[in-house]
Amino acid sequence: QVQLLESGGGLVQNGGSLRLSCAASGPILSASVMGWYRQAPGKEHELVATISSTGVTNYADSVKGRFTISGDNAKKMVYLQMNSLKPEDTAVYTCNYRGSLRGSNAAFWGQGTQVTVSS
Repeated sequence: QVQLLESGGGLVQNGGSLRLSCAASGPILSASVMGWYRQAPGKEHELVATISSTGVTNYADSVKGRFTISGDNAKKMVYLQMNSLKPEDTAVYTCNYRGSLRGSNAAFWGQGTQVTVSS
């Protein structure tokens, strides 16, 4: 079974930076995508950024130019460098790893890490 462990969240001032990391243990998924989602209080769960096993990236419009996703597919690691953070970026950030496992689609989620940006 795949397990995801996130790290790097915390409290930062407006305009600051944080780097989130996510490590997956267990089997490697085929045709995989790793990414970050977030949910702020009272708001819907939303995609932040994803990166495929071929290196294709996708970002929410709200974070383009400020956040950078990177990853190592072989090591099952994904990172999110967050710069120019804003109070509206405050949320629980959750790592996601999806792909094909033994011929079936599979998706796994981490527990989440809190990011708080003070104004």
